[in-house]
Parts: sequence; C-alpha cells; structure tokens
Amino acid sequence: MNVVLTGFMGTGKTAVGKKLARALRMKFINTDDLIEEESKMTIPQMFDKFGEEHFRQIEREMVARVSNLDNYVISTGGGVVLDPDNIQDLKRNGIVVCLKASPDAILKRTSSEKHRPLLEGAKPKEKIEKLLSYREPYYSISADYTIDTSSLPVDRIVAEIIKYLRGHKQ
Repeated sequence: MNVVLTGFMGTGKTAVGKKLARALRMKFINTDDLIEEESKMTIPQMFDKFGEEHFRQIEREMVARVSNLDNYVISTGGGVVLDPDNIQDLKRNGIVVCLKASPDAILKRTSSEKHRPLLEGAKPKEKIEKLLSYREPYYSISADYTIDTSSLPVDRIVAEIIKYLRGHKQ
C-alpha cells in the first residue's frame, strides 16, 4: 500500500512526504523529480520547449509506473488530479491524501521559487486563485483525506496524516 500526496503547488507535498515516509518507514518518491531526472530537463524547460500537454503525457506515464510500487509515499505534481486515469491508478494501491492551503500561504511559499511555470508573469496570486478554483473539484473528489496545511507545521501535518491512516486501517 502507498500513501499518495496530492494538492496544489506550495502546499507542502515534498516536505511532508519526506517526513511522513521516514515516520512510516516507507520510501519516498516525487513524480516531478523523476520526470526531470529521466527527461534530463526541468519542468519549466519542458513547458517552454514542448508545452503543458506534452508534460501531462509524460506525467501520465510516470504515474502509471509509480502506481505499481509498494510501500512508498508518493508526492505528485499539482495537476496530476486533472487526469482521471492518474487517480484511478494511484488509488488502486494507495490512499490519496490531499494537502491544501490558502492562496496567501501558497504565494508566500512559492514566491521565491523560479521553477513554477504556471505562476510566471504578473499577478501570481490571481493565477493561484484561478488555478485553485479550477482544480478544487478534482482535488476534492480524488482525495480519501484532506488536510489544510496553511498554518500547520510539517510535524503536525505528518502526525494528522498518520492518525488518519491508523484509523483508516481499522
């Protein structure tokens, strides 16, 4: 069984995922990192060179592969929920935990990062709000459990997820 972390960029999937994996004695994997490793280019470079549609196809292939793993905490890209096949694959052998955060928290966490192609240009908060509004239904219907990370420290988020998982197994 895997634990799959979904959610918008800047909600803490990587930081929480690494700590959660250690706490549960599981392995950690990040689909975006794997995509960059295998394609030998960053996601922004991939967006620039090939476009979002190409990236989503590569992401789809990666999700199909990592869904076959066992005993992993899998951190996914923020848009992975947009493809129902991704969710179907991830749920087959995993519990999907969605991390959410307010637009202000997301902006604060992502403002210094340069690897967020969907937030480039002017008015990043408006872009966050628009993307969140569009993606929220996908996050909601795909998640087995959702936690708001806006004002919680990573250790508390990890503890809440573990509490949920223990209750879920009974």
